[in-house]
Amino acid sequence: MLDLKSHFSRFLSSDPQRLHFAAHSHHPWPDVSRDAHQQAWDDAARLIDGKWEHILGAVLPAAQGHVAWHLNLSDPTSVVFAPNTHELLMRLLSCCPAERPVRVLTSNSEFHSFTRQIARLEEDGLAQVQRVAAEPFDSFAARFAEAARAGFDLIYLSQVFFNSGFAVTALDEIVAAAGDALLAVDGYHAFMARPVDWSAFEARAFYLAGGYKYAMAGEGVCFMHCPPGWGARPRDTGWYAAFGALSKPDDARVAYAENGWRFMGATFDASGLYRFNAVQNWLQGQGITVAMIHDHAQALQGRFVAGLPRLLPSEWLVVPITNPARGNFLTFDLDDAEAMHRRLTEAKVVTDLRGRRLRFGFGLHQTQADVDELLRRLQSL
Repeated sequence: MLDLKSHFSRFLSSDPQRLHFAAHSHHPWPDVSRDAHQQAWDDAARLIDGKWEHILGAVLPAAQGHVAWHLNLSDPTSVVFAPNTHELLMRLLSCCPAERPVRVLTSNSEFHSFTRQIARLEEDGLAQVQRVAAEPFDSFAARFAEAARAGFDLIYLSQVFFNSGFAVTALDEIVAAAGDALLAVDGYHAFMARPVDWSAFEARAFYLAGGYKYAMAGEGVCFMHCPPGWGARPRDTGWYAAFGALSKPDDARVAYAENGWRFMGATFDASGLYRFNAVQNWLQGQGITVAMIHDHAQALQGRFVAGLPRLLPSEWLVVPITNPARGNFLTFDLDDAEAMHRRLTEAKVVTDLRGRRLRFGFGLHQTQADVDELLRRLQSL
């Protein structure tokens, strides 16, 4: 088992009695990210206006390389960054036809940044949305693929559902059924939690994720892999999207780059990129792979479930521990989820709540001893 707690000393020592089991929501940052955050400030002071040459010429390409390496992409320039995935979603939507409502296929278990936005467009008749139920999980991919064959402008689904932890592993079936639709996969609960090889889909499907959760880099460093030729001219566009544009000077149309930069926005806070690169360099220096992170989390999950008290039986798990198609968190469906969450908070255990579903997240900052202490506090309830 891995023991990397000492590398998270600043986050963990801020409250030594706190047990953080919400790595799927806000993962603690490794200590190296603090030095990187300071470096962003120091570079701004040292370079002033010249900092952008350094950020766009060195810092951002390094971050693209890290993402491409983890996703097994052939071209790092297909990766574009933004402060959040909602911003990238809006640019994707702006690639869809404007003369009629956008036809959207999605699941009923997408995160709020998508569900709220698409529901609001639906209210004004700007979108027609079909939602496929995520459960039962074992038939989801087949049901979703069958629905996709009807034809849509945008198909959007999660690789790991945020409200259950179930991982969609039969993506090839969905990709084959997507037709001419823009196909986007929200990988936020998969990236740096489960090994992801996007090479088979890189020419066809967008992939969105970010640094706030398992990438351990905090806010402001989300990204999207952009397959070549799909969504060539988003209407929601920032002036950075013109960098590298190949259009002729006399072209009357707004020019775009042909790689992932066509989805770029405008001036942004680059400190997240510094933190992301520092965390990635630290992991590489430690010889830690995503497969190792996932194995570590699953081992902790197994220890946790094996010791559960009667107060929280494993039968209440939405995705059973025996199902390998799951992310790095466990979700319990409870009648009294809110009360349980409150009691855990009073016991200084950080979890999180989604309606009647209570989630426990597992990550690199935890050890077997932390799980044993969590079980002891649960038993005391």
